[in-house]
Amino acid sequence: MRQVYLDYSATTPVKKEVLEEMLPYFSEKFGNPSSLYGIGLSAKTDINKARAKVAHLIGAEDREIYFTSGGTEADNWAVIGAARAKKSKGNHIITSAIEHHALLNTCQYLEKEGYEVTYVSVDSKGRINLDELEKSITDKTILISIMFANNEVGTIQPIKEISEIAKRNGIWFHTDAVQALGNTPIDVKALGIDMMSMSAHKIYGPKGVGALYIRKGIIIPSLLSGGSQENKRRAGTENVAGIVGFGKAAELAEANLEEHIKKVSDLRNYFIEKIKSNLEDIDINGDMENRLPGNINITFNYVEGEALLLYMDTKGISASTGSACSSASFTPSHVLHALGMPLEKIYSSIRFTVGDFTTKDDIDYAVEEIVKIVNKLRSFSAFSKERSW
Repeated sequence: MRQVYLDYSATTPVKKEVLEEMLPYFSEKFGNPSSLYGIGLSAKTDINKARAKVAHLIGAEDREIYFTSGGTEADNWAVIGAARAKKSKGNHIITSAIEHHALLNTCQYLEKEGYEVTYVSVDSKGRINLDELEKSITDKTILISIMFANNEVGTIQPIKEISEIAKRNGIWFHTDAVQALGNTPIDVKALGIDMMSMSAHKIYGPKGVGALYIRKGIIIPSLLSGGSQENKRRAGTENVAGIVGFGKAAELAEANLEEHIKKVSDLRNYFIEKIKSNLEDIDINGDMENRLPGNINITFNYVEGEALLLYMDTKGISASTGSACSSASFTPSHVLHALGMPLEKIYSSIRFTVGDFTTKDDIDYAVEEIVKIVNKLRSFSAFSKERSW
């Protein structure tokens, strides 16, 4: 059976060049980077080379990159670290209603510890309300954390404007850039970002490794106690193979960024136009102007999304109903809810994401099968133009 992968926001395959770079670190280059002999020192050197590649991709200094186990740890570290570092100055955090659960659940954890959190709303396209954001600031606000680009609808936020609001008020600004990294140009200095979360497996690198950019001068406490790795700020023996793979993936992402953006944008637009020309009663969710290049979020009205997803899987087509981290849950998407969508539309929505290995033939096949499945499901759906409540 043909396999068509259309869920690059969930994860990406490891590129051949990345795997080749990683393989020696499972065998002959196995040294512990904290050791003082040759193979340990060599591993330490290679970690720092990878650090430089990640830093270069986002316009940071090498020493501002701290490797983690992934984007979730980076989000936790940034938010909890800021809360603890600034506790004497205030207990108020501002975020958005459409953040990834790695951020939202961390904020809810802090609320149980007595912190106050404001969840700023977004418009129908998923863009943050800047006026509401600024009006939410109090003399107790210590952190603003707004994601760079949304993982479900692909909307890119006005990061520069948000950072300027934070700076005017003397507040730290963190952004979760897990989806944005490698999909849009990022210069942390020009954008005024204080902390930024990243993950390797979204840019054709390995799973289980990420990084937190911490601007020079920002001091937050460690989450993990133990050794003195990562300049004494993140304890634990480094995942050398993963870090090296992250570095190579970052290097490739920087070299191919312009080509990647054009290719996946063209494929996205091709998918949208093809599905529109073959199906009625569909809606494209999110902001088409300020959007990640490969993201397509579609509401197939009068169709149950989970059923569509399962039928697609029988045809070898992989997509999702939202964030991969919450795909096992039957709760409706908090992102689409925040956009003001009614429940029946939320449950009829599917996220597709194209990537570097997607072809037009893949899209042609996928759209042909999706059209058949949607028409079949609509034929016996309890929700239709003919069968309304």
